[in-house]
Amino acid sequence: MKKFVILSMMMFTIICFSQTKKNGTVYVDHPGITAVEAMQKAAVAGDAEMAGSYLADNFKYFNGNNTDPSDEGATKENFLGWIKWNKENLSYASISRQGEAYPDALEYKDGAVWIQTWDIVKGMHNKTGVKMNRPSHKLYNLDKAGKIAVMIEYTADPWQSIRDNSSVRKNGTLYNSHENINTVRKLLGAIENNDIETAYSYFNEKATFRNINQPRGETSTKEEDKANFKGMLEMYTFEGIDEVGYPDYLEYDINNSKVVMSWWNMRIQRKSDKKTVTLPAMYVHYFNDEGEITNETAYYSMKLFEDLMSAPKIAKK
Repeated sequence: MKKFVILSMMMFTIICFSQTKKNGTVYVDHPGITAVEAMQKAAVAGDAEMAGSYLADNFKYFNGNNTDPSDEGATKENFLGWIKWNKENLSYASISRQGEAYPDALEYKDGAVWIQTWDIVKGMHNKTGVKMNRPSHKLYNLDKAGKIAVMIEYTADPWQSIRDNSSVRKNGTLYNSHENINTVRKLLGAIENNDIETAYSYFNEKATFRNINQPRGETSTKEEDKANFKGMLEMYTFEGIDEVGYPDYLEYDINNSKVVMSWWNMRIQRKSDKKTVTLPAMYVHYFNDEGEITNETAYYSMKLFEDLMSAPKIAKK
């Protein structure tokens, strides 16, 4: 049985390899790669004349993500026009190979030559400040004279955000008086009075918590944050929490987000020696349609708090 299995595996391997058929050669160094990368650098630099010298007269550009079967592509004139527009409207433009990727040149048996590249294209739109940082995979077909006849690009649309930010658009409504603002005030009032149960009653059971001092992406659950807060109250107490300015409540059109932003001065006293410091803080609270807080992000400096607490206590005269 063992011999039969081994024999079967050998036969499978022989059959698989016998079915392969070579259709050309792949090169890592090739005049076509040199020409393509030179054209790309000229295009990004805004040198339309230099870029155009690498293109065939019948050059066509195709967006590889376009699903329109009747798409006839953009002409050489169109492509060079885009290069000129980019030069006038983009700053800090650059192109580089993506990570450890490198171009390939494929010479097929029928004589066709294709170059494929993997790049990162960067830039900033002058009017809107929108940053363009996108991976780009391109296929280039070279004609017999070594000119680029076809370019097919696969990349994310870099222009949608620019179009969205090129004109004034409303994105919701701003309130300075709202029930959700009142909820945040009541929450901070409960914290000021060390009333843990009432404070956490304003949060949804699946609410998440984070503060600016945590590692990026790290959050806490309601129970975890509540336990941490109880631990903090074993060493400190709140002498007062004072509103700074006024809170803003924003109802965004995009994603239908409901957000309260608020600013506070927190007067915190250490129980061991009665030292009191004032710590500025900003809170961002997200609400659901039922008026429950679903997410809290706290902005305060733990380093500042530690420095204030470690500073010598100034005796009153």
